[in-house]
Amino acid sequence: MYHLATVFPFIRKLRFPFLRSPIMLLMLAFNELLLGFETYSAHIIRGTIIPQEWIPIIFGPIAGALLLIAGMISFRKRDRAVILANLVFLASIVVGLLGAYFHLRRAILPFAPLGEQISVPLLVWAPPSLAPLTFALIGLIGISTLWIEDPPDSGVLVLWQGKRITMPYSKTRAFFFMVGLGNLSTVISSVLDHSRAGFDNALLWIPTAVGIFGVVVALVLGFIREPSRSDLITYMGAMVLMALTGMMGSYLHIRQDLTAQGTVVIERLIRGAPVMAPMLFADMGAIGLIALLDPREKIEPRS
Repeated sequence: MYHLATVFPFIRKLRFPFLRSPIMLLMLAFNELLLGFETYSAHIIRGTIIPQEWIPIIFGPIAGALLLIAGMISFRKRDRAVILANLVFLASIVVGLLGAYFHLRRAILPFAPLGEQISVPLLVWAPPSLAPLTFALIGLIGISTLWIEDPPDSGVLVLWQGKRITMPYSKTRAFFFMVGLGNLSTVISSVLDHSRAGFDNALLWIPTAVGIFGVVVALVLGFIREPSRSDLITYMGAMVLMALTGMMGSYLHIRQDLTAQGTVVIERLIRGAPVMAPMLFADMGAIGLIALLDPREKIEPRS
C-alpha cells in the first residue's frame, strides 16, 4: 500500500517519481557519513582516541562513499551494486555490535562484589552502550531495503537466482517495526544522557515524551495489517514530532554551548552538550516518513 497517498490522495495523480527504496538508500548513505563525524566528535572529548575507536570514525565516511558508488553502478549493473551494498550494510551491523560491546564493557565492573558489577549510575556515566547500535540499525534497514518485494506489500522477497521466500510481514510493516526499535534506542540514549543533568530542566522531558510516543505508534502500526487513514496520520504526526524535537534539541544544545556573549568556543562545543546527538530524533523521524513512500521497485508505464 502506498501509505502516503492514503493520507494525501492527490499524490496518486501527481505520479510522484521518487520511490521508497532509492530514497531510503540515499538517506542511509548520508547517515553513514554523518555517523563517522558524530562518532569522532563524541570520542574526541577525552582528548585522545584509542585505536579501536577509530573503527567507526573511518568506517562511516567509507561506507557512505561506497553506498553512493553502488547507487551509481546500479543504473547499469544492479547485481554488482546490490552485492557491494549488502557487504557495506553487513559490515555496518558488525561495527555497531562491536561498538555496543566495547561501550557495555566500560559499564561493567567484572571484579566487583556480586550485585555491583553493573548499576544504573555506571550505565548513566559510562559511554552510551546503545549509541553504536545505530550502525547496526542502518545495516538492518539497508539490507531490508535491498531485498525486492514482488508484488509490493506481499511479504514475498526475491532472493538470488529468482528464489523467493515469504516473510510473516510485508517490507512496509517491517520498516515500521525497525523505526519503532530505532526510536526506542534513541529515547533510552536520551534518558541516560539527560539523567546526568538530573532532568532539572523541564525541556529535557520533551524528547522523552515524544520518543515514547514515537516508539508506541510505530510498533502498533507494524502490527496493523491494513492501517486506516487516521492511523497513518497519527504515525506521520509522531514522526514529524520526532524530527522537530531533534532540530529543537540541537538548537538548545548549541545555545547552551555558547558563551554568555554568544561567542562560539570550539572547546565548549566538543565537551559541552553534544550538538549532533539530538539529531538522531530527526533522523529516525525522516526514516519513518520515508517508509510511507511508494513501495514499488519501479514505476510501471501508463496503460
